[in-house]
This record gives sequence, C-alpha cells and structure tokens, in this order.
Amino acid sequence: MPTLANNLSDTINRRIEKLPKSEIRSFSQKISQIPGIVKLTVGEPDLNTPDHIKQAAIDDINRDDSHYAPEAGKEEYLNAVSDYLKKSLGVYYNPKNEICATVGVSAALNVSFMAILNPGDKVIVPTPVWGVYFGIIKMAGGVPIEVDTSADNFILTAAHLAEVMENEGNGAKAVILTDPSNPTGRVYAKKDLKELAKVIVDYNLFALSDEIYAELIYAQKKHYSLTQIIPDRTILLSGLSKNFAMTGWRIGYIAAPKEIMQTISKINSFMITSVTDNVQIGAAEAISHGEQDYIEARAIYERRLHIIQTGLEKNGFTMATPEGAFYIFAKIPSKFGTDDVAFATDLANKVKVGVIPGSYFGAGGQGFVRLSYASSEKCLRTAVERITTYVNEQL
Repeated sequence: MPTLANNLSDTINRRIEKLPKSEIRSFSQKISQIPGIVKLTVGEPDLNTPDHIKQAAIDDINRDDSHYAPEAGKEEYLNAVSDYLKKSLGVYYNPKNEICATVGVSAALNVSFMAILNPGDKVIVPTPVWGVYFGIIKMAGGVPIEVDTSADNFILTAAHLAEVMENEGNGAKAVILTDPSNPTGRVYAKKDLKELAKVIVDYNLFALSDEIYAELIYAQKKHYSLTQIIPDRTILLSGLSKNFAMTGWRIGYIAAPKEIMQTISKINSFMITSVTDNVQIGAAEAISHGEQDYIEARAIYERRLHIIQTGLEKNGFTMATPEGAFYIFAKIPSKFGTDDVAFATDLANKVKVGVIPGSYFGAGGQGFVRLSYASSEKCLRTAVERITTYVNEQL
C-alpha cells in the first residue's frame, strides 16, 4: 500500500491540522461503550420525522425530481422559508435573493463566516456555547474571542459586549448569538436584543443569529430576533433538525440582506452545488404545513424538562432557568468540587448516566454539566433515579 511522505506536515493544511476534535462527540463516544448507559449527551430528538414530511419527499422522488436544484435552493423551499419568517417574526426576506438553502446549520455557519471574515478578523463568541463554533471560525480564518456570560445568568448583556469591544474589540467583525441557547437553554428577551443591537451598530459589527431552536421555547415565553431590530446587520441561520426531528435530513437556511447573500450564495454553490431535491421538498412541506408538529414536540419536551429539572434540583444541582431548546446546564453540587470532566466520567462509570462536561462549552462552563432531555421520559426517569443513587452514595 502507498504510504504518506515523511514530511507529512508539508502535505496537510496546517491550520486545519491544529484544530482539535470535538470534545463533546469524543466524550459521548467514549462513554457510549459502557453497557446499559443512559445517554443524555447528544442533542438529537428521539422523535421521528412526521409522516406528511416523509411522504412529500417520497412523492418527489417518485416524480423523478432528481436533477440539480438551483444553487440557492428550490423555489418551493425558499418561498416556504420566506413565508415562515414573515409569519413568525414579522420580517420579510425576498426568496429570490435573500434566502439560501444549506446542508444544515453547520454548513450555514461555515458559509456565513467564509462570506464575512478576512484572515485575522475577530468574532465575539458568548460562552458557554456549542463548541463547533470555534473550529468553524478558525477554518474561515477568523479568531474567536470567548466572552464568559456566567456572571449574567448566561446572557450576553449590552454592557458586557461594549466592555469587550473596548478592551479586545480591535479587529472584531461579528458577534454570534445562539437563541435559545445550547447548552444553557437561556432565551434572550426583546429588551436584551434591543440593547445589544445598539452596541452592534455602534461598533459596526455583523450579528450572526443561530435560531435553530426558535420553536422550542417554554413557559409561554416568546422568541424574538435581531432580524426584527437590525435586519441590515443580521445573518439569520436556522433549519429543521430540532423542531421537526430531521437531524439526518441535513437541511437548513440562511436569511440575510441581498448584498451579503450574493457572496453567501456564491460560496454555498462552490461547496455543495445544491441541496438534495427531495430533502428541500420535504422541508417545504414541514415549514408550510407542520406547525402542529412542533407544537406537539414542544409540549413533549416541556414535560421532559420538568422531569429532569425537578430531579436534579432535589439532588442539589442548581442551574440557570432553562427556557428553550432541550438542554439543562446544571452546576455540580459543591461537595463534588468543580472538575466537571471527572464528575461526568465517574457518573458514567458508577451509575451509567452519560452527561457532557460543561468546560467543553468554553469559558464559564467549568463545574457544570449539560444534560439533553431529547430522550424518552422513561430514560429521563431512569437517569434521575441513578443520579439520586450516585449523589446519596457520596454522602
């Protein structure tokens, strides 16, 4: 078999070679080898894609819709996204030149950062946050600047952003928000976004708004978006993986002003040519006729949230009030110290419950663990029982 040259470092992209693997996935895979473990690690719904969505894709296949789709996306899908954003947020994006179909939100992030970043540009990243952001920013040539939000109940405040811009903001191009948040489940109030928008404008930043969990908000709270306040500076990223249980379909979208979208669409076409035809048709069906699907899913997740939150609080865990998505970011009881990796590892080995160490989500996460409640009620109740056993045994 052929072998690589001895000077391997000269044959591989050095910037990519230096990027670490996802600690979240690596940890989840490691503990998955434990027989009988209850995994609350990965944010993937255990629900199935609704039948009407699957049927729409099947029908499209049977119509022999198997040729290249338009680079920005199929008309049916782009129109559906435009209508949805107008209905849900009251904002209008022209489906002809302000919306782009992507292969999930991960690809949307890649494309968006490649579109706006020049080498060395900084991106303000409130943490704790989904760790993939850091690698994507670096691949695009940018420099992520972590901003620990733990002192403000895991919300980036306008005052904190302004302070960061004064001290570290030279060369900053953008700030990214995840709303609702992964891993904390926090949701930005309209007042928070208005105050942030003023700072964003003052410092001439782009705002990337990852709103993949927008339909999964609880306790009668409402989702707001920077697109409603500063649409000319906001790049909205979203998709269907979470609210319609379509993670494996890999379908998302970007909505942005047409001046930015010209570059975004160009990069997207270079990367993927186009998104799969039948996936777009299924997604159009979901967005256009699937409101009841995510309403029912939201009710299921809210019941699950109550189970896991109540169980954790009885065992001495504290947390920022989770208001959306399907995660709890819980502070480990003080008697266990602050080594979240050791705690999560011991929990997995001794009582077979899988959680993710909070430090893997960046500054402010040390001493916390993230639990996903996108699992069945049975799994969650079992996890609570085992965590209770673990906590009591350590007394």
